[in-house]
Amino acid sequence: MDKTIKIGEKIRGLRESRNLSVEEVAERSSLSVEQIKAIEGSNTLPSLAPLMKIARVLGVRLGTFLDDSNELGPVVCRKNEREESISFSNNDPKLSKHMEYFSLSKKKANRQMDPFIIDIFPSDNTDIVCSSHEGEEFIYVIEGQVEVNYGKDKIILNSGDSIYYDSIVAHHVHGADNKSAKILAVVYSPM
Repeated sequence: MDKTIKIGEKIRGLRESRNLSVEEVAERSSLSVEQIKAIEGSNTLPSLAPLMKIARVLGVRLGTFLDDSNELGPVVCRKNEREESISFSNNDPKLSKHMEYFSLSKKKANRQMDPFIIDIFPSDNTDIVCSSHEGEEFIYVIEGQVEVNYGKDKIILNSGDSIYYDSIVAHHVHGADNKSAKILAVVYSPM
């Protein structure tokens, strides 16, 4: 099943179970009604920032949209188990797929962090659209070179480098020089 469809269905189901209208979710999340409808209808690949805002309004963690499991003990994710992924456009409406996220914790219930292996695809788009949301992010570069636009700063990270930042500051992560990269990212978003 297409993960974008599943995410839209989960959001709609959670919203309806809380007796919230699309307009109420839009107002509380500072997103437009059109964005909420598009995400619920799977007419677009959502970026991470709107998903985090919707999760906060619905009172769930971000991972609720990405998994179905409820394991309370430790969760092991084997390399060969990272087959299902979710793709985000990273707030860029011109890109159908900018990053592919492989969850490393999709079976863990009640988690406070969401760790991902992320494949960053090459892009020749020079229009960078930064996003911001509550929480914190940690990124470790596994392969390639990554450029992080953080506020007014541009930071280049090489393989083996890492960065930890407050995600409320406008930011954008992409492959440096429009090339591919692979990162480990841990995202924390308060509920």
